[in-house]
Amino acid sequence: MLRLRLKELAYARPRHGYRRLTTLLQREVWIANHKRVHRTYREEELMVRTKRRKRRAAEVRVKLPPALEVGERWSIGFVSDQLADGRRFRVLTAVNHVSRECVCLKAAQSIPSQAVTQALDEAMDVYGQSEAMTIGQRAEFVCNHFDQWAYRRGIQLDFITPGRPVENGIIESFNGKLRDECLNLHWFESLAEAGAEIEAWREESNQARPHSSLGSRVPVQYIEELLGIGAIPSRQRARAQT
Repeated sequence: MLRLRLKELAYARPRHGYRRLTTLLQREVWIANHKRVHRTYREEELMVRTKRRKRRAAEVRVKLPPALEVGERWSIGFVSDQLADGRRFRVLTAVNHVSRECVCLKAAQSIPSQAVTQALDEAMDVYGQSEAMTIGQRAEFVCNHFDQWAYRRGIQLDFITPGRPVENGIIESFNGKLRDECLNLHWFESLAEAGAEIEAWREESNQARPHSSLGSRVPVQYIEELLGIGAIPSRQRARAQT
């Protein structure tokens, strides 16, 4: 059983070495010291993959069941664009699996892991705790900082298979709409202007844009019907979920 779980964790986190995998196993209350894990790690040839062998990483992925509750899972991703003067910037995106509500859109020239967790903390102050997050194998998500932050928060990380963005289809679909309906329609003179336009689009998406996956309802309407709490501000809604 330990061998099987080690393989599952190694395939889900192909950039983790045996010491970090040992930590993950110990968090799950497995009795496993680093020597035993290292021996099994080598026997199963789970060593950290190089770029040359990257395509065989994460051959097995333990999929989470579909989210059913509002606070169950978010999908996280990034979109890139540029300002009128050619400077690049990125947008951190986060969407609730059940309500399709965009809970975070943060625009900045650089969004390291620390900025990601700060933005997600702020989003959870408003929308409530997410139990799990579906994310890609990006440097911001596979680093120690993000792993420890998720562990402290009690959030399960659901890594998609490298090169398979379809496994995070909710955020990919959302990011495509963000680009088509907002980023491609504006020529931003400054990062502040980009942030303001993106936030305005987020509010419209949450409160006015019908979503086919929700039966042509808007996210705010759908979440109010689901929770049976009527039209209340989002901060109060977050408290009602807890």
